[in-house]
Amino acid sequence: MSVPDERPARRRMHHDEVLTDTGAVRRLLAAQFPRWADLPLALVESWGTDHDVYRLGRDLSVRLPRIAWASDQAAKEGRWLPVLAPHLPVAVPEQVAVGDPGEGCPFGWSVHRWLPGRPPGPTDDRGVLADGLAGFVRALRTVPTSGAPPRRPGVRGAPLAELDEGFRAALTRLGDRVDGRAVLRLWEESLSAPPWDGPGQWLHGDLLPGNLLVGSGRLTGVIDFGALGVGDPACDLQPVWNVFDGPGRRRFLEQVGADAASVLRGRGWTTWQAVVALPYYWDTNPGVVRQASRALAAALEDPRP
Repeated sequence: MSVPDERPARRRMHHDEVLTDTGAVRRLLAAQFPRWADLPLALVESWGTDHDVYRLGRDLSVRLPRIAWASDQAAKEGRWLPVLAPHLPVAVPEQVAVGDPGEGCPFGWSVHRWLPGRPPGPTDDRGVLADGLAGFVRALRTVPTSGAPPRRPGVRGAPLAELDEGFRAALTRLGDRVDGRAVLRLWEESLSAPPWDGPGQWLHGDLLPGNLLVGSGRLTGVIDFGALGVGDPACDLQPVWNVFDGPGRRRFLEQVGADAASVLRGRGWTTWQAVVALPYYWDTNPGVVRQASRALAAALEDPRP
């Protein structure tokens, strides 16, 4: 697959998407949080699909949903990140205010502390990154789940069988852009893995490079907890194929203590996420397509746990 390498563009990714701009954000701030209305404001370029993020002054950021399915994420993060943060070895978003709909934005929105750092780059030591990310995953899994929201069908951490129909439909839409037979064999092997039979554990659900922050050569933060939930912890093995190569992959798996069945299910989650994303974002989000293509290629090249 050949995907163009370009900077993020202000393009519509969803048919019912709400596009934002600095003018609307300034009006929202002036109406609801006037103490911040005159701070410098700039869009943060990213390949994100759910929110627009604006840097607000030196220490804050504004996060506005672009699509209805993301409209409950501010409430989820506001409720659960303060519970999780004390248990985690790296920084996570700290919500400082929640705004109401207005100025053309039909959804609630939020203001957060700005977390410094950048996504992992090619010069970062993948062994150090594997240690840090495995430490985050292990810590997250130990947080008590009492009172956690009940798992809904088909969300991250669900049994893979609940995703089978949608996966096959997306693979059909992809057509000859991928090796459909090889991808289907990969998926069916993951479907056949023994299911998770333990209690649900906390999982981030979207540990892709864009949601990791690195500073001074190590993992310093994890962001975007929109997929946060309780379920099969194998879902958080996504970095095996999305972040690491062979040595880093093995180190991460050893550090989290993943057995063969968990690796198969984790690979299934990675395969599902890539196959569903590719046809949906093919013409609108080259960054997502590049990431999904790399992850799918890694899964196909390393088919066995």
